[in-house]
Order: sequence, then C-alpha cells, then structure tokens
Amino acid sequence: MSAEQPHFLTGRLLKHFGLSARLLLLTLLFVMIAEVLIYVPSVANFRLTWLNDRLAAAQIAALVLDATPDQPPSGDLEMRVLSGVGAKAIAIRGGGRRSLLAAGDMPSEVGRTVDLRNVTWIDGIRDAFDLLFNPTSHPIRVIGSGMGVDFVELLLDPNPLRNAMLVFSRNILLVSLFISALTAGLVYLALQWVIVRPVRRLTGNITKFSGNPEDASRVIQPTARADEIGMAEQALAQMETALAEELRQKRRLAELGLAVSKINHELRNMLTTAHLLTDRLDRVSDERVQRIAPRLVATLDRAISFCEATLSYGRATERLPQRRLIPLAPLVADLANLTDLAPERGIAFESQVPVDLMVDADPDQLSRILVNLVRNAVQALSRAGSFEGTPRIAVAAKREGKSVMIQIKDNGPGIPERLRAGLFTPFQGSIQKGGTGLGLTITAELVQLHGGTITLDESNTGTCFRVTIPDRQDPREII
Repeated sequence: MSAEQPHFLTGRLLKHFGLSARLLLLTLLFVMIAEVLIYVPSVANFRLTWLNDRLAAAQIAALVLDATPDQPPSGDLEMRVLSGVGAKAIAIRGGGRRSLLAAGDMPSEVGRTVDLRNVTWIDGIRDAFDLLFNPTSHPIRVIGSGMGVDFVELLLDPNPLRNAMLVFSRNILLVSLFISALTAGLVYLALQWVIVRPVRRLTGNITKFSGNPEDASRVIQPTARADEIGMAEQALAQMETALAEELRQKRRLAELGLAVSKINHELRNMLTTAHLLTDRLDRVSDERVQRIAPRLVATLDRAISFCEATLSYGRATERLPQRRLIPLAPLVADLANLTDLAPERGIAFESQVPVDLMVDADPDQLSRILVNLVRNAVQALSRAGSFEGTPRIAVAAKREGKSVMIQIKDNGPGIPERLRAGLFTPFQGSIQKGGTGLGLTITAELVQLHGGTITLDESNTGTCFRVTIPDRQDPREII
C-alpha cells in the first residue's frame, strides 16, 4: 500500500461523518495522545519507585540484622527477610564492612543491571519499556544509595516488577479511557452548543434562502453574539438582503426589457410609416415643409438610435477578454481621428503614451474603452466648448508596478455634481439631452472584465477619467 492510500482512505472515511462526529473523533484522538504522553513518564516513575521501595526495605532489614553481629541470623530468618523484600540476595557495604544475605547459591548470570544512583529520565523510560516488551528469565541486579552506607545491592526476580507494571498500565488505560470518554462527551456537547448548532443554522438558512432568494422573510436574523459566528450571521444577513434586493431589481428590469421589446415591435412599424411620409415630404415644394422635414428626420433617427441602443444593452453579453501583451501607443494614435466628429471646434488631440509601453489586454475591447471615453470628450467639447484656451484632449499612460494606468483628460465644462453618483449606471450617466448613458456603462463593464477599475478624478478644469488595467496573475504566484 502506498503512502497516499491511507490518507485517501482516511479522507473517504471522514467524508461520511458530519461536523459533530469529526469533532468527537478528533477530541478522542487528542485526549488519547495526551494520556500517552502522561503514561510514558508515569510508568517509568512507577518502576523507579517500586525499585527504591525494595532498596529501602532491604537496607532496613540488613541494618536490623547487622545490629546483632554476635548472633548471626538463622537460615529461616534470612529466608523470611529476603521473602519480605522480594529479593534473592541482599548486599550492603558501608564502614569497611560488607553484609550479604542470600537464599541458596548465587545465580551465575544476571539479566540486567540497574544503577539507581545516577539514572536519567531518558534511561528510566527506556529501561521501563525494555522490561515490558523484552522480559528476561534471569534476575536483575539493582544498585542504589543507602542511609549511612556506600550502597545497597539487590538481586530481584523481574516478573513481580513486570506484573506490577502491567497492572499499573492496565489501570492507566482504564482511567484514560474513562477520562477520554468523559472529556470527549463534554467537549462534544460544548462544541455542539457553541459551534455546530449555529453553523447548522447558517447552512440551513443558506439552503432555505437559495430556494427563493427574493423572499425577504428568508433573510437570516442575526443573534446578539459578538464572536466570529455572530459576525458571520451579520455578514450573511447583509449579503442576503443585498442579493434579494438585487434580484428583485433584475426581475423588474427583465420585465421592463420584455415590455420594451413588445413596444419596440410596434414602434418600428410606426417609425417605418414615418420614414415613408418623410420621403413624400421631400417632394413637397412648400418652404416650411422643406425647413421642417430635416428636423423631423433627425428626430426620427434619434428615436431609432435610442431604441436600438436600449435593446442592444439589454440583449448583448460581452465576451471574456482575449488578452495578450500589445503596445498601447498605436491604439491611442488611432483616437486622433475622433476629433473629426466636431471639425468646427478645432479640437487638439495629444498623445502622451510612451512608445515602448505594453499593456496586457484585449486589443478590441481596450480600443472600445478608449473610443467611448474620447468620443464623450469630443461631444462635450463640441457642445459646450472648452473651459479655457483651445479645446484639447490628452491621453497619457504609464506603468505602475503590475498595472498600466491610462488617463483621458479634456478641458471641457466637466461633469455636473448631480450626475457623478450614477455616472456608470444605465440611463443615468448621460450628460447629453436625450442620451442613454450606456456608453460609460459598457466601458465600465469592459474594464471590469479585465479586472481593472475606472474612476472619475477630481479636476478643476474639464473631465479626467482614470483607467487601470492590471496584468494577469502569473499562475506560479497563485498559492
């Protein structure tokens, strides 16, 4: 089995559990890890304590026997002392003397030697687990310090110690399981109350709201919580409120678009009839008719253009930009011809774009952006003239980090304050009487498709639009 397979199987297993079950399993896992970290030094300390108790008992017994040097202990007494200590032999050295108690012959081989006089905690843990998992049939030799003696030495059967350690481990396991279950249950209930239930409320509201987003009664009601859950509830309520309002507005616009389409069908028939009548008016010799006819034709043309622009905006969907690095200077140079729309004004056009400046954009869509902005400037200058001096339009550009900033500025009358708030909103941002205001709306949409921004800069003389086109993000930089 490869290294990725266990992770894959774990992922598939957890996928079938809900958030509550996952939290419960993780809590159990972490508590058991904590218990293991507690058990490892505990079992080592239990072993050291057990051995030290045997050393202390052996030293006391040996000192009592040593208090009567003139009466050597009988064999039966030695056996009872050794049995009470649990040792096969006891040796004490101190004051230049050595005392030895042994039951029978000394064993020829010792399984392990444990010196408790300078043991470290790492050695203690290693020796404890070595005894548990690698048992030996030979006695172990234990050396330790004593009271008023050089050292105390024991020969012990390892089985009682190992059995005591196994019992201790079993008790620790049972206690750990109980603590783990109790802790996991309490944590589960706490998380269920504090996190899981609020999250379920959020997800349930999202599901309910998605069924009918325009129903204002389905917007979540935030609680008084001041934590992250409360912030999420408030943010969700704001988002759902804005989305519901947006959808209701779009539905009204869709209904309006359908009504306009029906009206347009009838309006086209009327306009066709009106055009036929204007053709007949051209053959009438009356001077008043000849004077009124061109104005009537111009009025009809404006009505047709307005209708077509309205339907075109409602029907058209801009394609995604086909971006590539292109030089900006040639696109700007082509804009100079737009001043021919108002030849009588003598509008000057200035290009302040570096020849080597490259922009990451769709050339067709970027050209439409610049044409819309420059044409608006030409129309403003032709209608109201310049603020001072010769009417002029200047296009400047420069690179700012990973973006290209393009500035289109004129010295015309500027945009009235009352129109600035809805400048990029359909049918609201037009300065020209009878205009649709769709030019700036389409321009803003094309800029946004490039991930850029378009803003109206504050200017004391004329109008200044700032367009920022960022470079595409390098896939290697995406984390």
